[in-house]
Formats: sequence, structure tokens, C-alpha cells
Amino acid sequence: MSIHSADEAGQARIVRISLAPVKAMALVHPHEVVVGAIGVVGNRRFWLRDANGNLFNAKKEGRLLQIRPEWDESSRRLALTFPDGRCVEGVVELGEPVDAIVYGELRPSRRVAGGDWAAEVSEFVGRPLELLWADDNGVDRLTSEGTVSLVSTASLERLRTEMGVDGPVDGRRFRMLFEIDGVGAHEEDTWIGRHLQVGDAELVVTGDIGRCVVTSRDPDTGVVDMPTLVTLYRYRGAGHTEQLPFGVKGTVYTPGRVRVGDIAKPL
Repeated sequence: MSIHSADEAGQARIVRISLAPVKAMALVHPHEVVVGAIGVVGNRRFWLRDANGNLFNAKKEGRLLQIRPEWDESSRRLALTFPDGRCVEGVVELGEPVDAIVYGELRPSRRVAGGDWAAEVSEFVGRPLELLWADDNGVDRLTSEGTVSLVSTASLERLRTEMGVDGPVDGRRFRMLFEIDGVGAHEEDTWIGRHLQVGDAELVVTGDIGRCVVTSRDPDTGVVDMPTLVTLYRYRGAGHTEQLPFGVKGTVYTPGRVRVGDIAKPL
């Protein structure tokens, strides 16, 4: 179990956990999660597909970030709350299988049968969209090298300094599973190739994460308001494994429970 002894007071700790029940929509922040063999069950459980069969995300429409999802994996109840306060909710029923290509890989999914979620989201963004259920527990480009991710608050502060902005850089822009405090800027990069104890789980840090234009969008409004990519190109360039690196990713070596306040330390 997790230990919080006095002699560990100076170590890095989890300060925020972030999940995306619906890829590209607003994040939710539970106090604790169970990290399984392939990550947190229910994270990026749903995704949107356009009329051409392509993934539709916040790169294409920042307003998706304004929709707040609530998802219960056990009861399968999904609620989507829109900026005007409207809420569409119900129990998810699954339809026929769909063989979809996402990030160049076949991602088995199923159509979400019934419910008004897709219709309401389509009306909100002004184009027809389909809501799909990811059979393999998540649609993301990280799956081949890990479904867990983390970044430090010190790295966020370094980015703020490099951009020359007054206010803090909200870690939600980077949509990382874990945000940690208590280490130096980009110290998490030094963990690549090492095992990392996070709460009751043990991870293997496999590489850094190349960033995209979504990080330049305000996580509440979806409006582009910070030059994150230009700044990362200028002061970070190429990372250990990807271009424009910020934060790291990893695989699960030993599943376990992780709580806000738990220690994160390399082994």
C-alpha cells in the first residue's frame, strides 16, 4: 500500500489526476484511480468520428473542450453537459462493431446505439458526428508505448517562463494522466528507461511525448491563446524519442491504485 512517512516529505507527489472519458472533451479529475495492465479503465472510452470516417478531435474543433463529460464505467451512464447548461444523459447501449483506423492503426470500436449524445454534439459543432465506444479501453496515440503519462508542475512553470506569460500554464492543456510536484523542470525526462513507483503502481517510462496544437488551446474555452508549440520548438526542439517533447509516457509494470498525494519516485 502507499506510504506517506515523514522521511518522504520532500519527494515528488501526485497533485492532479486527469481522465478523458470522451476523447477531445473536457477532463475529469478523480481523487484516485486504479491503473490496470493497459492503463485506467474508461479513460478515452469514447471518441468521435466524422462523416468521412476520421477521428474528430479538438485539433479540428476547440469547442469540444467546452463539453463536460461524466462517465461511470460500472453503470455505463454517460452525461454530457454543454456550455449553456444543457445536459444529455443516459445508459449507453452498444451497437454493431466498427473497424476504424485511428493514428494509422486499426482500433476496434462499436457504435453507441440510442441516446441523443451524438446528435447534440453534432448540433453544437455544426457537422454530423458519430459517437463510438473503444473496445480496447481507449483511443490514443500512446498505446504502443504506454497508456500512462505524467508531467511536472516545474516543467509547466519553465514553459510559462519561456513563453513570457504572466499567469500559470494550466496542466490540463497537456491532458496528462498524472501531474506531479516536487521535482525540477523536466526532471521527468531523466526517468526515461527507468521504473517509476507511483502510488501502489509501478510504471516503466518509455519516452517523451511530442505535443500538438491542442496544447495551445485554453482548456476551458478551446480558444488558441498560447504559443506552446513555437516555444517548445525554440527551447526544447527534439526530445529523446519525439519532437516538441513535453512530459513523458510509459507502460504499466505492476497495476495498482494511485491517489492524489501519493509519492512518485524512480526505482
